Amino acid sequence: MKATKSLILGSTAALLAMGGAQAADLPLKAKAVEYVRICSLYGAGFYYIPGTDTCIKLGGYLRADVTFNGSGAYDSPSWAGAAGQRNRLRNEYIFRSRQDLNIDTRTATEYGVVRTYFDATFSWTTGTDGVAGGFLGVYYAFIQFAGFTIGKAVSQYDAPWTGYPGNNTSFLLGGHDDVTGINQIAYTAQFGNGVSASLSVEDPSAYNQAGLYNTAGPGLTAAAYNAAYPAGVYGTNSYAGTSVPDIVGQLRVDQAWGLFQLSAAGHQVRASYYNPALETTGHPGDKWGYAAQAALSIKNLPTGPGDSINVSAGYAHGATRYVLGGVTGNSFAMYGSTGVPGAYQSIAVGGSSDGVFASLVGGGGTSIELTTAWGVRGAFNHNWNPYWSTSLFGAYTAIDYNTNATALICAGWGAPIAGFNCNPDFRIAQIGTVTRWTPVTGLTFSGEVMYTYLDQGYSGTAALTAPGATKPAGLVYEFKDQGTWSGALRAQRTF
Repeated sequence: MKATKSLILGSTAALLAMGGAQAADLPLKAKAVEYVRICSLYGAGFYYIPGTDTCIKLGGYLRADVTFNGSGAYDSPSWAGAAGQRNRLRNEYIFRSRQDLNIDTRTATEYGVVRTYFDATFSWTTGTDGVAGGFLGVYYAFIQFAGFTIGKAVSQYDAPWTGYPGNNTSFLLGGHDDVTGINQIAYTAQFGNGVSASLSVEDPSAYNQAGLYNTAGPGLTAAAYNAAYPAGVYGTNSYAGTSVPDIVGQLRVDQAWGLFQLSAAGHQVRASYYNPALETTGHPGDKWGYAAQAALSIKNLPTGPGDSINVSAGYAHGATRYVLGGVTGNSFAMYGSTGVPGAYQSIAVGGSSDGVFASLVGGGGTSIELTTAWGVRGAFNHNWNPYWSTSLFGAYTAIDYNTNATALICAGWGAPIAGFNCNPDFRIAQIGTVTRWTPVTGLTFSGEVMYTYLDQGYSGTAALTAPGATKPAGLVYEFKDQGTWSGALRAQRTF
Protein backbone atom coordinates (compact mmCIF):
# COMPACT_ATOMS: atom_id res chain seq x y z
CA MET A 1 0.00 0.00 0.00
CA LYS A 2 2.79 2.34 0.95
CA ALA A 3 4.53 1.47 -2.31
CA THR A 4 1.42 2.24 -4.33
CA LYS A 5 0.90 5.55 -2.52
CA SER A 6 4.49 6.53 -3.07
CA LEU A 7 4.17 5.72 -6.79
CA ILE A 8 1.06 7.91 -7.17
CA LEU A 9 2.56 10.85 -5.33
CA GLY A 10 5.76 10.56 -7.32
CA SER A 11 3.88 10.47 -10.61
CA THR A 12 1.80 13.48 -9.60
CA ALA A 13 4.88 15.45 -8.64
CA ALA A 14 6.50 14.60 -11.95
CA LEU A 15 3.40 15.71 -13.90
CA LEU A 16 3.21 18.98 -11.96
CA ALA A 17 6.89 19.63 -12.62
CA MET A 18 6.46 18.98 -16.33
CA GLY A 19 3.35 21.17 -16.46
CA GLY A 20 5.19 23.98 -14.68
CA ALA A 21 8.07 23.74 -17.13
CA GLN A 22 5.71 23.89 -20.10
CA ALA A 23 3.79 26.82 -18.59
CA ALA A 24 7.02 28.72 -18.17
CA ASP A 25 7.71 28.27 -21.87
CA LEU A 26 4.28 29.70 -22.98
CA PRO A 27 3.98 33.45 -23.83
CA LEU A 28 2.15 35.74 -21.43
CA LYS A 29 -1.52 36.41 -22.23
CA ALA A 30 -1.92 39.65 -24.25
CA LYS A 31 -3.99 42.54 -22.90
CA ALA A 32 -7.47 42.84 -24.29
CA VAL A 33 -7.72 45.05 -27.36
CA GLU A 34 -9.46 48.37 -26.60
CA TYR A 35 -11.89 48.81 -29.48
CA VAL A 36 -13.31 52.23 -30.43
CA ARG A 37 -16.52 52.76 -28.50
CA ILE A 38 -19.56 54.75 -29.62
CA CYS A 39 -20.10 57.98 -27.67
CA SER A 40 -23.82 58.67 -27.43
CA LEU A 41 -23.56 61.76 -25.22
CA TYR A 42 -23.41 64.31 -28.04
CA GLY A 43 -25.43 62.77 -30.86
CA ALA A 44 -24.74 60.46 -33.79
CA GLY A 45 -21.26 60.07 -35.22
CA PHE A 46 -19.20 60.55 -32.04
CA TYR A 47 -16.68 57.96 -30.81
CA TYR A 48 -14.38 57.85 -27.79
CA ILE A 49 -10.74 58.45 -28.59
CA PRO A 50 -9.10 55.20 -27.30
CA GLY A 51 -7.62 55.60 -23.86
CA THR A 52 -9.42 58.90 -23.16
CA ASP A 53 -12.80 60.22 -22.11
CA THR A 54 -12.86 62.61 -25.11
CA CYS A 55 -15.39 62.04 -27.90
CA ILE A 56 -14.56 62.89 -31.50
CA LYS A 57 -16.56 63.24 -34.71
CA LEU A 58 -15.16 63.54 -38.22
CA GLY A 59 -17.21 65.06 -41.04
CA GLY A 60 -17.18 67.18 -44.14
CA TYR A 61 -18.30 67.31 -47.74
CA LEU A 62 -17.02 67.15 -51.30
CA ARG A 63 -18.57 69.72 -53.61
CA ALA A 64 -18.32 70.47 -57.34
CA ASP A 65 -19.75 73.71 -58.78
CA VAL A 66 -20.00 75.34 -62.17
CA THR A 67 -21.12 78.98 -62.48
CA PHE A 68 -22.41 80.60 -65.66
CA ASN A 69 -22.00 84.34 -66.37
CA GLY A 70 -20.15 84.92 -63.10
CA SER A 71 -17.26 87.15 -62.08
CA GLY A 72 -13.83 86.09 -60.86
CA ALA A 73 -15.26 84.21 -57.88
CA TYR A 74 -17.04 80.97 -58.66
CA ASP A 75 -20.64 82.08 -57.99
CA SER A 76 -20.64 85.88 -58.01
CA PRO A 77 -22.69 87.92 -60.51
CA SER A 78 -21.02 89.73 -63.41
CA TRP A 79 -20.81 93.03 -61.56
CA ALA A 80 -17.09 93.91 -61.58
CA GLY A 81 -13.81 93.40 -63.44
CA ALA A 82 -13.70 91.82 -66.88
CA ALA A 83 -17.09 90.16 -66.28
CA GLY A 84 -18.67 93.53 -65.47
CA GLN A 85 -17.10 95.01 -68.60
CA ARG A 86 -18.50 92.08 -70.62
CA ASN A 87 -15.29 91.80 -72.61
CA ARG A 88 -13.53 88.75 -74.05
CA LEU A 89 -11.16 88.42 -71.10
CA ARG A 90 -13.86 87.06 -68.80
CA ASN A 91 -14.54 83.39 -68.19
CA GLU A 92 -18.14 82.78 -69.18
CA TYR A 93 -18.22 79.68 -66.98
CA ILE A 94 -16.22 78.95 -63.83
CA PHE A 95 -15.62 75.52 -62.29
CA ARG A 96 -14.71 74.90 -58.67
CA SER A 97 -14.02 71.69 -56.75
CA ARG A 98 -13.79 71.66 -52.96
CA GLN A 99 -13.14 69.18 -50.17
CA ASP A 100 -14.17 70.18 -46.66
CA LEU A 101 -12.96 68.35 -43.52
CA ASN A 102 -14.02 69.10 -39.96
CA ILE A 103 -13.09 67.71 -36.54
CA ASP A 104 -15.39 68.10 -33.52
CA THR A 105 -14.26 67.00 -30.03
CA ARG A 106 -16.20 67.04 -26.74
CA THR A 107 -15.00 66.26 -23.20
CA ALA A 108 -17.23 66.26 -20.11
CA THR A 109 -15.63 68.03 -17.12
CA GLU A 110 -16.76 69.27 -13.72
CA TYR A 111 -17.06 72.73 -15.34
CA GLY A 112 -19.17 71.50 -18.23
CA VAL A 113 -18.35 70.29 -21.73
CA VAL A 114 -15.07 71.40 -23.32
CA ARG A 115 -15.47 71.53 -27.10
CA THR A 116 -13.01 72.18 -29.92
CA TYR A 117 -13.99 72.54 -33.56
CA PHE A 118 -11.84 72.78 -36.68
CA ASP A 119 -13.01 73.13 -40.27
CA ALA A 120 -10.73 73.44 -43.31
CA THR A 121 -11.33 73.41 -47.07
CA PHE A 122 -9.17 72.48 -50.05
CA SER A 123 -10.36 74.19 -53.25
CA TRP A 124 -9.46 74.58 -56.91
CA THR A 125 -11.16 77.19 -59.08
CA THR A 126 -11.05 77.90 -62.82
CA GLY A 127 -8.58 80.59 -63.79
CA THR A 128 -7.40 81.47 -60.27
CA ASP A 129 -5.46 78.51 -58.89
CA GLY A 130 -3.05 77.55 -61.67
CA VAL A 131 -2.68 74.24 -63.51
CA ALA A 132 -2.30 72.05 -60.43
CA GLY A 133 -2.63 74.65 -57.72
CA GLY A 134 -5.45 75.46 -55.34
CA PHE A 135 -5.83 77.01 -51.93
CA LEU A 136 -6.39 76.01 -48.34
CA GLY A 137 -9.08 77.77 -46.32
CA VAL A 138 -9.35 77.60 -42.54
CA TYR A 139 -13.00 78.29 -41.79
CA TYR A 140 -13.30 77.55 -38.08
CA ALA A 141 -10.84 76.90 -35.29
CA PHE A 142 -12.28 77.56 -31.83
CA ILE A 143 -12.60 76.35 -28.25
CA GLN A 144 -15.88 76.48 -26.30
CA PHE A 145 -15.84 76.19 -22.52
CA ALA A 146 -18.13 77.40 -19.73
CA GLY A 147 -20.08 79.65 -22.11
CA PHE A 148 -16.99 81.13 -23.80
CA THR A 149 -16.12 80.84 -27.49
CA ILE A 150 -12.47 81.64 -28.25
CA GLY A 151 -11.04 81.50 -31.77
CA LYS A 152 -12.33 81.68 -35.33
CA ALA A 153 -16.10 81.15 -35.43
CA VAL A 154 -19.23 82.69 -36.97
CA SER A 155 -19.83 86.20 -35.65
CA GLN A 156 -22.30 86.53 -32.80
CA TYR A 157 -23.94 89.25 -34.92
CA ASP A 158 -25.03 86.76 -37.58
CA ALA A 159 -28.27 84.83 -37.77
CA PRO A 160 -27.78 81.02 -37.65
CA TRP A 161 -28.08 80.85 -41.45
CA THR A 162 -25.44 83.60 -41.89
CA GLY A 163 -25.71 84.72 -45.54
CA TYR A 164 -27.73 81.71 -46.66
CA PRO A 165 -31.42 82.01 -45.80
CA GLY A 166 -32.13 79.60 -48.66
CA ASN A 167 -29.58 80.28 -51.41
CA ASN A 168 -26.43 78.51 -52.63
CA THR A 169 -24.62 81.61 -53.90
CA SER A 170 -22.23 83.39 -51.54
CA PHE A 171 -23.20 86.77 -53.02
CA LEU A 172 -26.71 87.44 -51.78
CA LEU A 173 -26.33 90.88 -50.19
CA GLY A 174 -28.59 92.76 -47.77
CA GLY A 175 -26.92 91.65 -44.54
CA HIS A 176 -23.84 90.49 -42.70
CA ASP A 177 -22.13 87.24 -43.67
CA ASP A 178 -18.94 85.77 -42.26
CA VAL A 179 -19.77 82.11 -42.82
CA THR A 180 -16.05 81.30 -42.90
CA GLY A 181 -15.55 82.63 -39.38
CA ILE A 182 -14.04 85.64 -37.64
CA ASN A 183 -11.58 85.74 -34.73
CA GLN A 184 -13.40 86.53 -31.49
CA ILE A 185 -13.74 86.13 -27.75
CA ALA A 186 -17.41 85.67 -26.91
CA TYR A 187 -19.54 84.72 -23.93
CA THR A 188 -23.03 83.24 -24.28
CA ALA A 189 -25.47 82.97 -21.39
CA GLN A 190 -28.35 80.46 -21.57
CA PHE A 191 -31.48 81.50 -19.69
CA GLY A 192 -33.61 78.46 -20.49
CA ASN A 193 -36.63 77.96 -22.74
CA GLY A 194 -34.46 78.75 -25.78
CA VAL A 195 -33.52 82.25 -24.63
CA SER A 196 -29.84 83.26 -24.80
CA ALA A 197 -27.63 86.34 -24.97
CA SER A 198 -24.08 86.80 -26.27
CA LEU A 199 -21.42 89.47 -25.95
CA SER A 200 -18.19 89.38 -27.95
CA VAL A 201 -15.18 91.31 -29.16
CA GLU A 202 -14.36 90.50 -32.78
CA ASP A 203 -11.51 91.27 -35.18
CA PRO A 204 -12.80 93.62 -37.91
CA SER A 205 -9.77 93.46 -40.21
CA ALA A 206 -10.77 90.42 -42.28
CA TYR A 207 -14.50 90.97 -42.86
CA ASN A 208 -15.79 94.21 -41.41
CA GLN A 209 -13.73 97.01 -42.95
CA ALA A 210 -15.15 98.56 -46.11
CA GLY A 211 -13.12 101.31 -47.78
CA LEU A 212 -12.17 104.48 -45.94
CA TYR A 213 -11.45 106.79 -48.86
CA ASN A 214 -9.20 109.85 -48.90
CA THR A 215 -10.71 111.54 -51.94
CA ALA A 216 -7.89 114.07 -52.36
CA GLY A 217 -4.86 112.36 -50.92
CA PRO A 218 -1.41 113.69 -51.90
CA GLY A 219 0.06 111.47 -54.56
CA LEU A 220 -3.39 110.63 -55.94
CA THR A 221 -3.14 112.05 -59.42
CA ALA A 222 -6.10 112.99 -61.57
CA ALA A 223 -5.25 110.12 -63.93
CA ALA A 224 -5.17 107.61 -61.07
CA TYR A 225 -8.44 108.94 -59.67
CA ASN A 226 -10.17 108.82 -63.05
CA ALA A 227 -8.92 105.28 -63.61
CA ALA A 228 -10.38 104.09 -60.31
CA TYR A 229 -13.55 106.18 -60.25
CA PRO A 230 -15.47 104.25 -62.95
CA ALA A 231 -14.91 101.13 -60.85
CA GLY A 232 -16.51 102.69 -57.77
CA VAL A 233 -13.21 103.47 -56.00
CA TYR A 234 -13.31 107.00 -54.62
CA GLY A 235 -9.71 107.70 -53.70
CA THR A 236 -6.97 106.11 -51.64
CA ASN A 237 -8.16 103.51 -49.13
CA SER A 238 -6.71 104.98 -45.94
CA TYR A 239 -7.78 102.64 -43.14
CA ALA A 240 -5.28 102.59 -40.28
CA GLY A 241 -4.34 99.50 -38.33
CA THR A 242 -6.87 98.14 -35.86
CA SER A 243 -6.95 99.71 -32.41
CA VAL A 244 -10.21 98.48 -30.89
CA PRO A 245 -12.08 95.30 -31.88
CA ASP A 246 -15.70 95.42 -32.92
CA ILE A 247 -18.02 95.07 -29.92
CA VAL A 248 -20.98 92.80 -30.69
CA GLY A 249 -24.09 91.90 -28.69
CA GLN A 250 -26.92 89.49 -29.45
CA LEU A 251 -30.23 88.42 -27.90
CA ARG A 252 -31.90 85.27 -29.28
CA VAL A 253 -35.11 83.27 -28.75
CA ASP A 254 -34.92 79.83 -30.39
CA GLN A 255 -37.98 77.63 -29.92
CA ALA A 256 -40.11 75.07 -31.78
CA TRP A 257 -42.03 77.73 -33.72
CA GLY A 258 -38.82 79.32 -35.02
CA LEU A 259 -36.26 81.96 -34.03
CA PHE A 260 -36.05 85.68 -33.34
CA GLN A 261 -32.76 87.51 -32.89
CA LEU A 262 -31.60 91.08 -32.28
CA SER A 263 -27.95 92.00 -32.90
CA ALA A 264 -25.89 95.16 -32.57
CA ALA A 265 -22.27 96.08 -33.23
CA GLY A 266 -19.94 99.00 -32.61
CA HIS A 267 -17.17 99.53 -35.18
CA GLN A 268 -14.21 101.93 -34.99
CA VAL A 269 -13.48 103.93 -38.16
CA ARG A 270 -9.81 104.92 -37.94
CA ALA A 271 -7.84 106.63 -40.72
CA SER A 272 -4.09 106.49 -41.28
CA TYR A 273 -2.81 109.94 -42.39
CA TYR A 274 -3.88 112.72 -44.72
CA ASN A 275 -0.82 111.75 -46.73
CA PRO A 276 -0.54 107.97 -46.21
CA ALA A 277 3.22 108.15 -46.70
CA LEU A 278 3.92 110.99 -44.25
CA GLU A 279 2.87 110.90 -40.62
CA THR A 280 3.56 114.60 -40.02
CA THR A 281 0.54 115.50 -42.18
CA GLY A 282 -1.76 114.43 -39.35
CA HIS A 283 -4.99 112.50 -39.55
CA PRO A 284 -8.72 112.95 -38.97
CA GLY A 285 -10.16 112.02 -35.60
CA ASP A 286 -11.42 108.48 -35.07
CA LYS A 287 -15.14 107.89 -35.27
CA TRP A 288 -17.42 105.09 -34.15
CA GLY A 289 -19.81 103.44 -36.54
CA TYR A 290 -22.56 101.05 -35.57
CA ALA A 291 -24.92 98.44 -36.98
CA ALA A 292 -28.11 96.71 -35.87
CA GLN A 293 -30.00 93.72 -37.26
CA ALA A 294 -33.23 91.82 -36.61
CA ALA A 295 -33.61 88.24 -37.85
CA LEU A 296 -36.70 86.02 -37.90
CA SER A 297 -37.19 82.35 -38.80
CA ILE A 298 -40.65 80.76 -38.92
CA LYS A 299 -40.94 76.97 -39.00
CA ASN A 300 -43.79 74.44 -39.21
CA LEU A 301 -45.54 76.32 -41.99
CA PRO A 302 -48.87 75.01 -43.34
CA THR A 303 -47.28 74.71 -46.80
CA GLY A 304 -45.53 71.47 -45.84
CA PRO A 305 -43.33 69.65 -43.31
CA GLY A 306 -39.92 71.25 -42.91
CA ASP A 307 -40.87 74.43 -44.76
CA SER A 308 -39.49 77.68 -43.36
CA ILE A 309 -39.17 81.43 -43.88
CA ASN A 310 -35.86 83.09 -42.97
CA VAL A 311 -35.55 86.87 -43.14
CA SER A 312 -33.29 89.60 -41.73
CA ALA A 313 -33.14 93.40 -41.91
CA GLY A 314 -30.22 95.60 -40.92
CA TYR A 315 -29.00 99.19 -40.72
CA ALA A 316 -25.45 100.52 -40.46
CA HIS A 317 -23.76 103.90 -40.12
CA GLY A 318 -20.01 103.79 -40.65
CA ALA A 319 -20.08 99.97 -40.60
CA THR A 320 -21.14 99.12 -44.14
CA ARG A 321 -19.89 95.51 -44.12
CA TYR A 322 -22.63 94.60 -41.65
CA VAL A 323 -25.09 95.21 -44.51
CA LEU A 324 -22.98 94.51 -47.59
CA GLY A 325 -21.13 91.57 -46.11
CA GLY A 326 -19.37 88.36 -47.01
CA VAL A 327 -16.69 88.02 -49.66
CA THR A 328 -18.30 90.70 -51.84
CA GLY A 329 -16.03 93.52 -52.99
CA ASN A 330 -16.69 97.12 -52.03
CA SER A 331 -17.22 98.37 -55.58
CA PHE A 332 -19.29 97.52 -58.65
CA ALA A 333 -19.00 98.52 -62.31
CA MET A 334 -21.25 97.07 -65.03
CA TYR A 335 -21.25 98.04 -68.71
CA GLY A 336 -23.94 97.66 -71.36
CA SER A 337 -25.43 99.11 -74.52
CA THR A 338 -26.65 102.68 -74.99
CA GLY A 339 -29.14 104.56 -77.14
CA VAL A 340 -27.58 107.98 -76.59
CA PRO A 341 -26.14 109.44 -79.83
CA GLY A 342 -22.37 109.86 -79.61
CA ALA A 343 -22.01 107.61 -76.56
CA TYR A 344 -19.82 104.51 -76.81
CA GLN A 345 -21.48 102.36 -74.12
CA SER A 346 -23.41 102.68 -70.87
CA ILE A 347 -22.05 102.11 -67.37
CA ALA A 348 -23.47 101.62 -63.87
CA VAL A 349 -21.19 102.41 -60.92
CA GLY A 350 -21.48 101.69 -57.20
CA GLY A 351 -18.82 102.13 -54.54
CA SER A 352 -19.29 101.41 -50.84
CA SER A 353 -17.23 102.58 -47.87
CA ASP A 354 -17.33 103.09 -44.13
CA GLY A 355 -16.51 106.75 -44.70
CA VAL A 356 -14.70 109.39 -46.76
CA PHE A 357 -12.46 112.34 -45.97
CA ALA A 358 -10.08 114.59 -47.88
CA SER A 359 -6.67 116.16 -47.36
CA LEU A 360 -6.34 119.88 -47.99
CA VAL A 361 -3.72 121.83 -49.90
CA GLY A 362 -1.13 123.11 -47.43
CA GLY A 363 -1.79 120.44 -44.83
CA GLY A 364 -4.58 119.10 -42.68
CA GLY A 365 -7.91 117.96 -44.01
CA THR A 366 -11.55 117.23 -43.33
CA SER A 367 -13.14 114.97 -40.76
CA ILE A 368 -14.49 111.53 -41.66
CA GLU A 369 -17.99 111.51 -43.15
CA LEU A 370 -19.63 108.16 -42.29
CA THR A 371 -21.57 106.16 -44.88
CA THR A 372 -25.08 104.85 -44.25
CA ALA A 373 -26.29 101.43 -45.41
CA TRP A 374 -29.40 99.35 -44.96
CA GLY A 375 -30.68 96.10 -46.37
CA VAL A 376 -33.13 93.20 -46.19
CA ARG A 377 -32.57 89.57 -47.16
CA GLY A 378 -34.70 86.45 -46.95
CA ALA A 379 -35.98 83.19 -48.41
CA PHE A 380 -38.97 80.85 -48.45
CA ASN A 381 -37.90 77.20 -48.33
CA HIS A 382 -40.36 74.49 -49.48
CA ASN A 383 -40.05 70.70 -49.47
CA TRP A 384 -42.04 69.06 -52.28
CA ASN A 385 -41.30 65.60 -50.88
CA PRO A 386 -38.39 63.90 -49.05
CA TYR A 387 -36.25 64.11 -52.21
CA TRP A 388 -37.05 67.49 -53.82
CA SER A 389 -37.01 71.03 -52.39
CA THR A 390 -37.07 74.58 -53.72
CA SER A 391 -36.09 77.93 -52.23
CA LEU A 392 -37.12 81.38 -53.44
CA PHE A 393 -34.78 84.11 -52.16
CA GLY A 394 -34.05 87.79 -52.57
CA ALA A 395 -32.31 90.85 -51.14
CA TYR A 396 -32.28 94.64 -51.36
CA THR A 397 -29.25 96.73 -50.38
CA ALA A 398 -28.89 100.52 -50.20
CA ILE A 399 -25.75 102.67 -49.80
CA ASP A 400 -26.18 106.40 -49.03
CA TYR A 401 -23.60 109.19 -48.73
CA ASN A 402 -24.45 112.42 -46.93
CA THR A 403 -24.15 115.86 -48.54
CA ASN A 404 -20.58 116.47 -47.37
CA ALA A 405 -19.37 113.03 -48.46
CA THR A 406 -21.03 113.43 -51.87
CA ALA A 407 -19.27 116.77 -52.35
CA LEU A 408 -15.89 115.21 -51.52
CA ILE A 409 -16.43 112.33 -53.93
CA CYS A 410 -17.80 114.45 -56.77
CA ALA A 411 -14.97 117.00 -56.48
CA GLY A 412 -12.79 114.49 -58.32
CA TRP A 413 -14.69 115.23 -61.52
CA GLY A 414 -13.44 118.83 -61.53
CA ALA A 415 -15.64 121.36 -63.27
CA PRO A 416 -19.33 120.40 -63.56
CA ILE A 417 -20.19 118.53 -66.76
CA ALA A 418 -23.35 119.55 -68.60
CA GLY A 419 -25.93 116.79 -68.53
CA PHE A 420 -24.11 114.76 -65.87
CA ASN A 421 -25.37 114.30 -62.30
CA CYS A 422 -22.82 113.07 -59.75
CA ASN A 423 -24.48 111.01 -57.03
CA PRO A 424 -22.56 108.07 -55.48
CA ASP A 425 -25.67 106.57 -53.80
CA PHE A 426 -26.80 103.22 -55.20
CA ARG A 427 -29.13 100.27 -54.68
CA ILE A 428 -28.73 96.57 -55.51
CA ALA A 429 -31.80 94.35 -55.88
CA GLN A 430 -31.52 90.56 -56.20
CA ILE A 431 -33.98 87.71 -56.69
CA GLY A 432 -33.32 84.03 -57.32
CA THR A 433 -34.38 80.45 -56.89
CA VAL A 434 -32.68 77.11 -56.31
CA THR A 435 -34.07 73.58 -56.61
CA ARG A 436 -32.38 70.62 -54.92
CA TRP A 437 -32.67 66.86 -55.50
CA THR A 438 -31.43 64.46 -52.80
CA PRO A 439 -31.78 60.92 -54.23
CA VAL A 440 -29.97 59.35 -51.26
CA THR A 441 -29.02 60.69 -47.85
CA GLY A 442 -26.00 63.00 -48.02
CA LEU A 443 -25.96 63.41 -51.82
CA THR A 444 -27.58 66.53 -53.29
CA PHE A 445 -27.74 67.97 -56.80
CA SER A 446 -28.95 71.56 -57.21
CA GLY A 447 -29.51 74.22 -59.84
CA GLU A 448 -29.71 77.94 -59.07
CA VAL A 449 -30.45 81.10 -61.02
CA MET A 450 -30.29 84.72 -59.77
CA TYR A 451 -30.92 88.17 -61.23
CA THR A 452 -29.00 91.19 -59.91
CA TYR A 453 -29.91 94.81 -60.69
CA LEU A 454 -27.63 97.77 -59.95
CA ASP A 455 -29.65 100.98 -59.54
CA GLN A 456 -27.12 103.82 -59.44
CA GLY A 457 -27.49 107.47 -58.53
CA TYR A 458 -25.41 108.81 -61.45
CA SER A 459 -27.18 110.00 -64.58
CA GLY A 460 -26.39 111.71 -67.86
CA THR A 461 -23.19 111.28 -69.85
CA ALA A 462 -19.50 111.97 -69.30
CA ALA A 463 -16.19 111.41 -71.06
CA LEU A 464 -14.17 108.89 -69.03
CA THR A 465 -10.47 109.66 -69.31
CA ALA A 466 -9.36 106.25 -68.03
CA PRO A 467 -12.15 103.65 -67.62
CA GLY A 468 -9.54 100.91 -67.34
CA ALA A 469 -9.02 97.39 -68.72
CA THR A 470 -10.14 97.08 -72.34
CA LYS A 471 -12.49 100.07 -72.36
CA PRO A 472 -11.31 102.96 -74.58
CA ALA A 473 -10.41 106.22 -72.87
CA GLY A 474 -11.70 109.67 -73.76
CA LEU A 475 -15.03 108.49 -75.14
CA VAL A 476 -18.47 109.44 -73.89
CA TYR A 477 -20.31 106.91 -71.70
CA GLU A 478 -23.93 107.02 -70.59
CA PHE A 479 -24.60 106.42 -66.89
CA LYS A 480 -27.42 103.89 -66.84
CA ASP A 481 -28.70 101.20 -64.46
CA GLN A 482 -27.63 97.65 -65.33
CA GLY A 483 -28.82 94.12 -64.62
CA THR A 484 -27.31 90.64 -65.02
CA TRP A 485 -28.30 86.99 -64.74
CA SER A 486 -26.10 84.32 -63.16
CA GLY A 487 -26.63 80.61 -62.74
CA ALA A 488 -24.94 77.65 -61.10
CA LEU A 489 -25.06 73.84 -60.90
CA ARG A 490 -23.80 71.96 -57.86
CA ALA A 491 -23.19 68.38 -56.76
CA GLN A 492 -22.40 67.80 -53.08
CA ARG A 493 -21.70 64.68 -51.03
CA THR A 494 -21.86 65.29 -47.28
CA PHE A 495 -20.56 62.79 -44.75
